[in-house]
Amino acid sequence: MATTEEFHRIKQLPPYVFEEVNKLKAQLRGAGRDIIDLGMGNPDMPTPPHIVEKLIESVQNPKAHRYSVSRGIIGLRRAMARYYERRFNVKLNPETEIVATIGSKEGFANLAQAITGPGDVVLAPDPAYPIHAFGFIIAGGVIIPVPAPSPEAYLSGVSEAIGKAHMKPRAVVLNYPSNPTAQTVDLDFYKDAVALAKKNDIYILSDLAYGEIYFGDTPPPSILEVEGAKDIAVEINSLSKTFAMAGWRMGMAVGNERLINALARVKSYLDYGAFTPIQVAAVAALDGPWDCVEEIRMTYKRRRDTLVESFAMAGWEIPVPEASMFAWAAIPERYRSMGSVEFAKMLMERADVAVAPGLGFGVHGEGFVRIGLVENQQRIRQAARNLRKVFAGN
Repeated sequence: MATTEEFHRIKQLPPYVFEEVNKLKAQLRGAGRDIIDLGMGNPDMPTPPHIVEKLIESVQNPKAHRYSVSRGIIGLRRAMARYYERRFNVKLNPETEIVATIGSKEGFANLAQAITGPGDVVLAPDPAYPIHAFGFIIAGGVIIPVPAPSPEAYLSGVSEAIGKAHMKPRAVVLNYPSNPTAQTVDLDFYKDAVALAKKNDIYILSDLAYGEIYFGDTPPPSILEVEGAKDIAVEINSLSKTFAMAGWRMGMAVGNERLINALARVKSYLDYGAFTPIQVAAVAALDGPWDCVEEIRMTYKRRRDTLVESFAMAGWEIPVPEASMFAWAAIPERYRSMGSVEFAKMLMERADVAVAPGLGFGVHGEGFVRIGLVENQQRIRQAARNLRKVFAGN
C-alpha cells in the first residue's frame, strides 16, 4: 500500500550515523551517568548581555510580534553590510546582495532548493558538515563527494571531478574554517578557487560560519574579498558561534545577486523570516562592542590548549586546530580497527566521554572523531583523566 512505502526524499538519505551514539548517550544519562559531552557543536557560553537586553527591549513592542520579512528587515541587512565592509572591506548592497537567514543551515538548505534541478551535480567535500551534501540530495541533486584531506587536495580533486563528471556541475561547496576538520585557508586559495569556478562556469557556495573563531594572528578571509568573486559566489555566514547565539537561529547569505534573489524567492514561499526582536537584537550584536567576541574566541582557545595538553598526557595526540570550535583527531592506533562509531560508543561506555564519529561526516571521515570545545576546562581535564584510565587498562 502507498501508506506503507518509504517517502522518496527520505529514501535518498542514508541511515543517520549519529543516531546510535545519541541513543547510547541518552541511555547512559538516564542511568545516572555523568557524560562529558564533547560530541555536539552546541556553544555553552551565555549570549552577551547587551544582545539579550536588546531582545527584551524589542519584544515589549506589540508591533514586533507581527509577521516579519522573509528576506530580513532592512535594518539588519544594512548591519550585515556594515559588518562585511568593516571586517573584509567588501561592499554589499543590502537590497540585492544580502538575505537574512534562519541560521546558516536553513540558508544553505533553501539555497540548495533554489538552484538545484533534478539530477544537477554539486561537488562537496568529504568529510563535511552533513547539510553541505544532503541539502542538495534532498533537493533532487546528485552529490559528487571529493576527498578533502587538505584544502589544496580538495581543490585539486574538484578540478579533476569537473573533468570527469557526466554533466557540468552546478556548484562547488567550500567550508573554511572547516567543520569538522578545522582546516583553514588564505586568500590565495580563494583566488585559485574563483579562477577554477569561472573557467568552468560553476557557482561557489562558501560556508564561513566559523570565520570569527580563530586562534592565530590572521583572521580567516572571505571569498568575497577576491576580485570578481561576486560574479559566481555566495557566502553563508552565521551569528551562532561568533556571539554564542546558536539557539537564536540567525545567519546571512551574501554575494552573487542572482543566487541571492533565487534564495529570497524560495524563502518568500516558505517563511516570514526570523522573529523580529531576534533580528533587532542581531543588529545590536553586529553593530555593538566586539570585546565579547574576543572573549568568546579566547575561551575557545583556552579550551583548545587544555584539550591538546591534557589528552596528550592521557596518551592521545590531538592535532592543534587553528580555528573553529572543534578538533579533528585520528582514532588512536590500537583502536582504529573498531571504526569511529564503535570507538565513540566505547568512550562513552568506559570513559563517560562523548565525541562525534567521523563516519557521520562522510566515508573519508572514518578513522577520525570530532571533539567539540563545548565544555569548560575543568570538565575537559576530567575527560582526559577518564580517558587515561581507559587507555592504561588496554
